[in-house]
Amino acid sequence: MGRTSRQPTGIFITLEGGEGSGKTTQARRLCERLTAHGLDVLQTREPGGTLLAERLRSLLLDQTVETIAPETEAYLIFAARRQHVDHVIKPALARGMTVVCDRFSDSTMAYQGYGRGLDLRALRTMNDWATGKLAPHLTLLFDVPVAVGLSRRRGGTTTQNRLDRETERFHRKVRAGFGALARKELRRIMMIDSSQPLESVAQTVEALVMNWLKTYRARTSRRR
Repeated sequence: MGRTSRQPTGIFITLEGGEGSGKTTQARRLCERLTAHGLDVLQTREPGGTLLAERLRSLLLDQTVETIAPETEAYLIFAARRQHVDHVIKPALARGMTVVCDRFSDSTMAYQGYGRGLDLRALRTMNDWATGKLAPHLTLLFDVPVAVGLSRRRGGTTTQNRLDRETERFHRKVRAGFGALARKELRRIMMIDSSQPLESVAQTVEALVMNWLKTYRARTSRRR
């Protein structure tokens, strides 16, 4: 890419999970709790986070009569991610902020890789190029049975998007993909049973994150 930048000094936390896993609600709750604990927090999402990236999000998620090829879907996601990383995430981390992002690279591996069947190695290479190899410090994976998650999405008041209308078979592959990613990165990815009541999940999230932050700060202070 030919550009250099300061090493991020903030903390990058991502929330992942399938449709109806409750991660968006938990992202908001987590930001509120982290702010209450005195952290300077930025909440954002993918696809999205910038004006251009939000427009790409609409192209990706809105209903359309034109079939979107899996490769096109991936290209749009990486384009949005590049804008997001350049204009939002990296600047916030450079200022020492705690960035909480609803979806990031793991979603691409799960949805476009395991779900759509695109080559995982190629996706990782493209993701490294799009992000400058930026990776989360901590990822919370909200796991819920596919039938439960889709029931939440399809039975609630939220407008259904293009992914909500995918087959259960597709969503089962996505869930299995998230599980495979978690098993490969046990230190970064923490799986949470999000079939539990909202308040119970929120308490679990806060306890896990605050404990992780304590350990992370102790570890980084020893390196100085």
